[in-house]
Amino acid sequence: MRIREAEPADRPAIRDVARRSLVASYSLGPEAITSAIEEWYDEDRIEEILGDDDRLLLVADRDGQVVGVSESVFSGDHVGTILWLHVDPSYRGEGIGSALFDETDRVLRDRGAETIHGRVLADNVEGNTFYEDRGFERVGTGEVDIGERTYVENLYTDADEIGRDPITDESGKTVYVDHDTHEKGSIEPFHVVYTTEDGDDRYGYFCSNCESLANAMNSMGRIECNNCGNVRKPLRWDAAYL
Repeated sequence: MRIREAEPADRPAIRDVARRSLVASYSLGPEAITSAIEEWYDEDRIEEILGDDDRLLLVADRDGQVVGVSESVFSGDHVGTILWLHVDPSYRGEGIGSALFDETDRVLRDRGAETIHGRVLADNVEGNTFYEDRGFERVGTGEVDIGERTYVENLYTDADEIGRDPITDESGKTVYVDHDTHEKGSIEPFHVVYTTEDGDDRYGYFCSNCESLANAMNSMGRIECNNCGNVRKPLRWDAAYL
């Protein structure tokens, strides 16, 4: 088996691995899984990822067959975020997920990442254990909509310390900007903002371009700063780590 960068010809196989992984890992209905696949893993989106220098899409290739996938992004200065890992259920238990993770970590660091973040649904026991076994610390939670339901996701980091600074919103409430958790914007990154300093509940985002709060999100997960037009588009759906 070898871990390599994905190619355009891998698109159908990536979709198939993602679908099989979701079916095996979660108690989601077929409509939710179909919606996720169509929205996040269609061939046009995969082609967009392959053409983005800030994104990394690796596949585990066994004798010409794609059996695992990882997607990552540079979401801020020297920060690499692993958005998801998927392993074909027929090949789980063979160390493919670990191999994908190790190679993803290596490439991200070779490209300049000093800190690695990861995300996984809170009810994915195997996924959360995967990070914890590697010394990652859970530093907060977020939410993701799948079909008509909202699910909680855990946010992990390998950083020793998380820097969160207080800021006051328009109502006078104090919230906390996490300088170590970023997501890519069209101009500058968006920092994640929490309602508490310990990062238990997500408040919204902080636009680093104009230094203002932005927490209005549409149904597709798209955030636009009303002050400067900086746009954050959703990068992911979910992760399955096995």
